[in-house]
Amino acid sequence: MDNAMAFAVENLYMASPFPIPLNALRAIEIVARRGALVPASQELGVTVGAVSQHIRRAEARLGVDLFERTSRGLVPLPALAQVLPQLTGGFATLADALAGLGQANETVLNLTVGSVFASRWLIWRVNKFMHQHREIELRLVVSGQVLDLNRADIDCGIRFGTGNWPGVRAEKVGGFTYRPVCAPPLAERLKRPEDLASVPMIRDEVSMISWAEWWKAAGIANPPEIAGPAYTDPSLAFDAAISGQGVLLAVDMMAADAISDGRLAAPFDISVESPLGYWLAVAETRRESRKVKALREWLAVEVPASARGYVYQQQMGEWV
Repeated sequence: MDNAMAFAVENLYMASPFPIPLNALRAIEIVARRGALVPASQELGVTVGAVSQHIRRAEARLGVDLFERTSRGLVPLPALAQVLPQLTGGFATLADALAGLGQANETVLNLTVGSVFASRWLIWRVNKFMHQHREIELRLVVSGQVLDLNRADIDCGIRFGTGNWPGVRAEKVGGFTYRPVCAPPLAERLKRPEDLASVPMIRDEVSMISWAEWWKAAGIANPPEIAGPAYTDPSLAFDAAISGQGVLLAVDMMAADAISDGRLAAPFDISVESPLGYWLAVAETRRESRKVKALREWLAVEVPASARGYVYQQQMGEWV
């Protein structure tokens, strides 16, 4: 190649709107959001060393440092922090554009949920959703971790909390009241809230709901200490309650089915209203796809319907 041709090729390359490869940009965007190299390597399917090399080459090509290396991880420097929302939104737009090229991505809905919501409510109703939306294959990603909703393999999530997550659009699903539940034989021993002092109380060590608030609602000024088996998996805590190991403080929506079929009972008609509940969460950088809209509209009908059934049975005094 003569000098003139080399000069022309160099100028063409420098004029490119993407002087950094898209894979490198994606690596930078993931590391900036997650604060570490490993999540980027996992999502891109490359080694940690390759992600590090992407960053070093991009910094050299741009002539600017992108990250501060700290004991807490990689922190975006101001130049990168300023454009990070545009990078995140840009990749979300690309994912949406690719989805629009064909129908395959609209027929598979990847939903991340926690174990309790999956095992105590959703799994029993999946057939209803599939019957109404035969064109959609629902794939559940059950995890105790709060997964990144910007991931290409995640469309949306159902999360428990107050709904205030950065970079997320959240819409209420349900589950904003809670109360103690236990196996029916144990419930027969509980006539007053004070009787809880004489029975084991199951400790769900990852629960966000508060016994203190329930004691207050029950008018107990000096509540007993909680003593009983402890579980770090909330789904196992439910199984422990069903098996008669003790009393569990549970979200009404999650306990309703077990109460209806007689595996659990609510010994006291005292519930606590809470700002905590279940929310349908979608990354705010992503458009609402048809499949996510279908899930949202189905939840808006199915959740109140299941709650009405539970309230009716409770008012009739029957747990059937």
